[in-house]
Amino acid sequence: MNPPNALTLSRFVLAAVLMVCLSLSFPGALLVALIVFILASITDALDGQLARKVYGCTDFGKLMDPLADKVLTAAAFIGFIELHAMPAWMVTLIISREMMVTGLRLLAADKGVIIAAGIWGKQKTIWQMVFIIAVLIAGIFQILGRFSTPVWWAGLAVTALTVWSGVVYFRENISLIRH
Repeated sequence: MNPPNALTLSRFVLAAVLMVCLSLSFPGALLVALIVFILASITDALDGQLARKVYGCTDFGKLMDPLADKVLTAAAFIGFIELHAMPAWMVTLIISREMMVTGLRLLAADKGVIIAAGIWGKQKTIWQMVFIIAVLIAGIFQILGRFSTPVWWAGLAVTALTVWSGVVYFRENISLIRH
């Protein structure tokens, strides 16, 4: 296994650690969760660079890298339900979009088509990560509260952006579904 693929696999482990930190109440849990999430985000950037510039892209990496990203963000969003930082309906919309786009990409791959990340998908990812980090920081400083207004509106914005980016993917690739 090459280093980029090992980094990809490490994100699955880090997602599990993140979920534990968000589920258990122990001193410093949210700080550890923040550090774990940032570390996992760094591994995401690093594995992509190493794969493209040094080791080459593998079929394993093409499949598992986006899956590891989705598991990591899903772990954070699901943990936010337990922290009362997001309502379950927002998290359900976000995770549903991720699963549907993954399904679309698998369908495309089966037809020999690669669906590259578009601008909306990239923006979605950036804002999801910013939101996750912001919620963890708010929790560390005990300003989270139960669905506090700023967090709720930011969560709604991230949810809307996530859903919109999924609509764009499907609209741009409708021909894959019709055939």
